[in-house]
Amino acid sequence: MSVEPPSSGRPTGPPSGPLSGPSQPPSGGGPPSEPPSGGGQAPEPRRPWWGSVPRVALIATAVVAAVILAVVLTRPDGGGTGASDGGTSTSEGEVFLQPAADTGPDPFTESTAKESSASPVSPSPTELATQNAVQGVQGGAPGLYGGTRNVASCDVEKQITYFQGAPDKQRAFASVARVDPPDVPAYLRSLTPVVLRIDTRVTNHGYSDGRATSYQAVLQAGTAVLVDDRGVPRVRCACGNPLSAPVAQQSAPKTTGDAWPGFKQSNVVAVTPAPRPVDAFIVCEPDGEWFKRHPGDTGEKDRKTEKPDKPSPSVSVTTPSSPADTTSSEPPTSEPPGSDTGTSSEPPGSDPGTSSQPPPPPGDGTGGDTTDQPPAS
Repeated sequence: MSVEPPSSGRPTGPPSGPLSGPSQPPSGGGPPSEPPSGGGQAPEPRRPWWGSVPRVALIATAVVAAVILAVVLTRPDGGGTGASDGGTSTSEGEVFLQPAADTGPDPFTESTAKESSASPVSPSPTELATQNAVQGVQGGAPGLYGGTRNVASCDVEKQITYFQGAPDKQRAFASVARVDPPDVPAYLRSLTPVVLRIDTRVTNHGYSDGRATSYQAVLQAGTAVLVDDRGVPRVRCACGNPLSAPVAQQSAPKTTGDAWPGFKQSNVVAVTPAPRPVDAFIVCEPDGEWFKRHPGDTGEKDRKTEKPDKPSPSVSVTTPSSPADTTSSEPPTSEPPGSDTGTSSEPPGSDPGTSSQPPPPPGDGTGGDTTDQPPAS
């Protein structure tokens, strides 16, 4: 069967220009034909994949990331956590000086310190073995503490009332003291109000953002404190802060804060616990008189006593405990055997658990939910 050839009036190939209506790509898959010379506009070419919306999103993300990086790198703190973590910002290795009447940073409560004074005493200097070593004085040593006979240096019941009105602070305090929150009143009543006679190194604890913070501090002689039955300071009355034994620094300690007249780093001591509960603290009055105060007493049962043979406490070299050391409850001491450790009649090495007083909390400065941050200077 023969095929009819096309009539001479029909085109035998594709049109030379675009048809009327929307532009269509050629069916053969080849490149589009050239536009006609009559002045018509060429069809708009397709946009490549990299010119689409995802490309814009990629560019925007890169710009935002660059801006964030620039802000972080130009922050004064280098992008680290600052005061929000502990309410503090001083450098590692600093020890904060706290005058006796100064409330200090981040207090737990208002002051419960009563007007009291003590005649300061300087310890005998010793040769310190290491950069972190300090002079140690045992908590039962006669003359370590001062006060006024029949007058408590701290209002313990007022302190209890403050905590009863602030349960969050009571819980934070209990975490440092290593007692249950409901036992805080009994714990405070077991302590003894006295006044420091020597500038004393401690771990102080402030209250910030609902928890206890910690920092190394030196308390000025004349500071009202509550001590446990081993003679270790446990509460600073000017702020209600719990106290524990000092901890070692990573470098040689540097003092910050306001130094008081007569301050000398060589005169600072750390109180180490008496080897057994103290029967009575031998306390010096500002006028030079002496009296006995029993643990847990607020001054009502004070009795005059004779001046001790050694009115200035004996000192020894001691090294603050390591923050990571959780096996030792107190810093070690090199006090020689036979040194004056108080008036207890119990033999050395007796079981401290037989004391009628609640056991003192560990003095490693790491108790409870605390953050190890020094105060802002």
